Amino acid sequence: MNVSRETRELARVRAELSDDQVDRLALLLEALAAEPDPPTTVAAPEDAARTHLADSLAAIDLPEVAAARRIADIGAGAGFPGLALAVVLPAAHVDLVESTRRKCEVIERLADAAGIENATAVPERAEDWARAGASEPYDLVTARALAPLAVLAEYAAPLLADGGALVAWKGRRDEGEERAGAAAAERLGMAPVQVVRVVPYAGARDHHLHVMRKVAPTPERFPRRAGQARKRPLA
Repeated sequence: MNVSRETRELARVRAELSDDQVDRLALLLEALAAEPDPPTTVAAPEDAARTHLADSLAAIDLPEVAAARRIADIGAGAGFPGLALAVVLPAAHVDLVESTRRKCEVIERLADAAGIENATAVPERAEDWARAGASEPYDLVTARALAPLAVLAEYAAPLLADGGALVAWKGRRDEGEERAGAAAAERLGMAPVQVVRVVPYAGARDHHLHVMRKVAPTPERFPRRAGQARKRPLA
């Protein structure tokens, strides 16, 4: 099997991984490149290794991520960070929650190609999954370039166990978005914990991980009907 040098170097920089884990990550990128209609504009292995893989692995040093055993990756898209986290956290199970069934089918093919058995594609909106589908609360909810922080907090709160955390992948910091996120979080039983600047690969700029923790029960009126969090954000 041809494992690209770049994939191996990126993986080892971010984590102490076994050869098998590095091979699975390489297979994941190769399967993405082979997709005839990938749900991402970045699919070539050399580019995806940086844009998708390295960016996903930037969070593994966070204690909230390293200790998680039940993870919901909401708005999973092409499967990142969820599939990458499933490889590097073999004791965890990752549900990749994605409302577009076509994307879920791609996620399933990628997971199968890379031999990732601890990940499941869930063809649901986050609100609907929280309301009727999720069998038990999650330790961690992840979201990569999905929505404003106020919206993400509303998606995450009903899915999380007490003490669980939301980790949101974001670009340049925005004071207005962060204030709105904190205000929404307070109404949801969540609280901002930290914002971590990360450099997932050489030359990367303005990459940040926003961490919120569930500190109180989610009010009973949440989740709201699907789509309301975006149409009428709490803050």
